[in-house]
Amino acid sequence: MKKILLVDDEENIRFIYEEELKEEGYEIISAANGMEALELFKEEKPDLVVLDIQMPGLNGIEVLRRMKTLDPSVPVILSSAYPEFKQDLGAWASEEYIVKSSDIQQLKDAVQRFIGK
Repeated sequence: MKKILLVDDEENIRFIYEEELKEEGYEIISAANGMEALELFKEEKPDLVVLDIQMPGLNGIEVLRRMKTLDPSVPVILSSAYPEFKQDLGAWASEEYIVKSSDIQQLKDAVQRFIGK
C-alpha cells in the first residue's frame, strides 16, 4: 500500500483529505505543522507528500525545500487555498500545485499520476 504524508494545520482539511484518500486505497499519515511533517518524513519514508503552504511556524515552501534536500525523489503536491502562491519560485520545486476546493478530484488525480495505487 502506498503511503501519503498529509500536512495541513486545519484539522477539518486533514480529516476530509485523509478519508477520501483512504477510500482510494492509500495509507495516510498526517501532520499538523511543518516540524511534525519533517520528522514524519524522515521516520515514515512516504511515497508522496500533500503539503499545505500557509501554516504557523515553518510554512509549506520551507518544508518543501527541506524535504527535497532530504529526498528529492519523493513527489510533493502543494495544496493551498491561495492561488497566488503558485507564482512563488519556491513552489516550483513541487511536482504539482493544487488550489483547495470542496471537490478533491484534482488532488486524487494528481496522487494517482505520481504514485498510482
